[in-house]
Amino acid sequence: MQRTNKVLLIYTGGTIGMGMNPKTGALEPLDFNHLVENLPEFEQISTDIDTYQFVPVIDSSDMNPAFWGKLVSIIATKYEKYDGFVILHGTDTMSYTASALSYMFENLTKPIILTGSQLPIGQLRTDGKENLMTSIELASSYYPNGRPIVPEVAIYFSGHLLRGNRSTKQNAEEFNAFNSFNYPHLCEAGVKFKFNTHNILTPDYDLPMSPHTTLDNNVIILSLFPGIKEGIFDHILDLPCLHGIVMRSYGSGNAPQQPWLIKLFKKATARGVTIVNISQCISGQVEMSRYDTGYQLKDAGVISGYDSTVEAALTKLMFLYATCTDTETIRAYMNKSIAGEITIP
Repeated sequence: MQRTNKVLLIYTGGTIGMGMNPKTGALEPLDFNHLVENLPEFEQISTDIDTYQFVPVIDSSDMNPAFWGKLVSIIATKYEKYDGFVILHGTDTMSYTASALSYMFENLTKPIILTGSQLPIGQLRTDGKENLMTSIELASSYYPNGRPIVPEVAIYFSGHLLRGNRSTKQNAEEFNAFNSFNYPHLCEAGVKFKFNTHNILTPDYDLPMSPHTTLDNNVIILSLFPGIKEGIFDHILDLPCLHGIVMRSYGSGNAPQQPWLIKLFKKATARGVTIVNISQCISGQVEMSRYDTGYQLKDAGVISGYDSTVEAALTKLMFLYATCTDTETIRAYMNKSIAGEITIP
């Protein structure tokens, strides 16, 4: 691969670039120039850095599939000009964005690192400077043969590099905000980088990167809970526009043994709705053959999401329904790892 010794830094918004409103005391987005002014360390980086700012910047809670498509378009048009890409992003939906991008960049051959901070970069105790500077270094880390060390979508936060579609925000207050509970870290950033190379994806460098810019967001997340009512579930599952459901079940994939619930699942899957079963637990995976309740769900057409995160399962459904019209093919791909998002036993 031909190195350019350049990294593109894309600023979407988020806490890292915010300042305090003197009247309300609330944090609000500032111009990207404010962020750069607080980083004299830029001058010490050997890699050239170009910047791109979304105007207006977007709050993390307002993130949506159309915005993900814009990110893909920006990176795809500039793909050959840079060794890697760093996306500054709000933390609340960062794992959703990282998961979506992991599917939308088919056969990705360059690093796309998402990062942000828990405190604005202008504050004394900010975690933003280290997160940003290390992300830039990771995005420009290559082997002597010119191939990148981390050719995948990843999140860097507080010393840890995580696979994007395995990550979940675990804490709203601590600097160590993210973790990948069902997959090892890709790198530990201490005094030196310790890459876990056997855990990092290896693309086919003989194939081109293929970008996808559209998603189908006719999907929903449903969490099972004691006391669920038939009428409410029936109304949701019967929506004509509904294509996919991420069902957060108990433990290893269990659901209440209510005949009406199984009946509703059978009715939905029969008309082409894909229901993916993932656990409400932050660690572990669905084993639908372990208990009788799991067998009943399988008989109703519910498929296993294995050890997928909510974010990865939801955005995968969005991606597959946007690229495929055959429900059985979509269900088959939900039971395959297409970007390292699940572990098949």
